[in-house]
Amino acid sequence: MSEHVFFISISLVLGTILGVFAMRYFAIVAQARARVAEDNAYRLTAEKAVAAQAQTATALDAMSATLADVHARLASVEKMLKDVG
Repeated sequence: MSEHVFFISISLVLGTILGVFAMRYFAIVAQARARVAEDNAYRLTAEKAVAAQAQTATALDAMSATLADVHARLASVEKMLKDVG
């Protein structure tokens, strides 16, 4: 076997090993990037949920105040009807 063929054979084996490790490295990097993107998406979803919950609480407080006002008016109307009747 000549030196030229021997070096090509060794280079192919080492190149294959390096290629496998390089592909594995790039796959790990791609998974990490995808995980970070997914975490950011969950974070944005959680922030939107918190904002929506705050808006719902504000609307509920407003409806509660309106309902209390309606209740007071109804009590006033009932008292007036009892006085008339």
